[in-house]
Amino acid sequence: MKFKVLFNIKQIVEIIGNSVTVFGNEDHIVSGINEIHNVQDGDLTFVDHPKYYQKALNSAATTIIINKEVDCPQGKVLIISDDPFRDYIKIVTHFRKFEPAVAAISPSAKIGKNTIIQPGAFIGNNVVIGDNCIIHSNASIYDHAVIGDNVTIHANAVIGADAYYFKRRPKYWDKMISCGRVVIGNDVEIGALCTIDKGVSSDTIIGAGTKFDNHAHVGHDTRIGKNCLIGANTMIAGVTTLEDDCMIWANVSIDKDIVIAKGTTILATSAIDKNTDPAGKVYFGIPAVEAPKKWRELAAIRMLPTLIDKLYHINRDK
Repeated sequence: MKFKVLFNIKQIVEIIGNSVTVFGNEDHIVSGINEIHNVQDGDLTFVDHPKYYQKALNSAATTIIINKEVDCPQGKVLIISDDPFRDYIKIVTHFRKFEPAVAAISPSAKIGKNTIIQPGAFIGNNVVIGDNCIIHSNASIYDHAVIGDNVTIHANAVIGADAYYFKRRPKYWDKMISCGRVVIGNDVEIGALCTIDKGVSSDTIIGAGTKFDNHAHVGHDTRIGKNCLIGANTMIAGVTTLEDDCMIWANVSIDKDIVIAKGTTILATSAIDKNTDPAGKVYFGIPAVEAPKKWRELAAIRMLPTLIDKLYHINRDK
């Protein structure tokens, strides 16, 4: 999330409000906040686990909240905190406070020409909807979502619910507050009862021309390309990328941090646990592999009872 105005480190420390130590120039500028996997120059991020220290320190982020004193990389500022997760959430909530709705269609929403909002739909604060869209009854579009032209969102879909992101504490799960958005391109169709979560600190993106069947779910910070088909009951975890022209059949599960190559087809009831490569392949199975290989495996399994029976009779007749 980019700030509307720039802030310096002194101002950020005031927002945190806790005792922290700053290494680097206190006049250093912060232009936004983001997680490690999406940071850009000028962003602030946080890290609280040794496994990710180097990734954060070597990332594009120029301000890092960290729970260990380390050498400060050139051109960056480190904020040493006993709880980076807590202090990052303080910054999130400062810049993206929850704003209660005052109407079913927020007065701050911008709705394009010839767009139809059916009775019972909810349009949140600062939502932008393009021209010639249809938002069906009981669809909920949360704050700050951006929807292009010629988009259809069917009944009871939810666009922009919070990211499913929690930190384990000794006695409870601590919720990461989401400040990202959902951004939907032109000519997209979202089926009934679909759910698309907003990004944690950046955007969940649905590319132009992509079509969803009913009951599909898209996790936070996932990026789906142009002209993809997403079948019913498909579950796509967070921080996943589907490149353009993918076909995902019904009841498919895709793990987090996965890249599905351009033009990939995933057949129904499959589960993907690693990147697909090269482009244009067909996958099937749990875990999914290239479909011809899986079909040969299944054919071999079907032959096993006959082979075992033959071996039994051979050994018995000896």
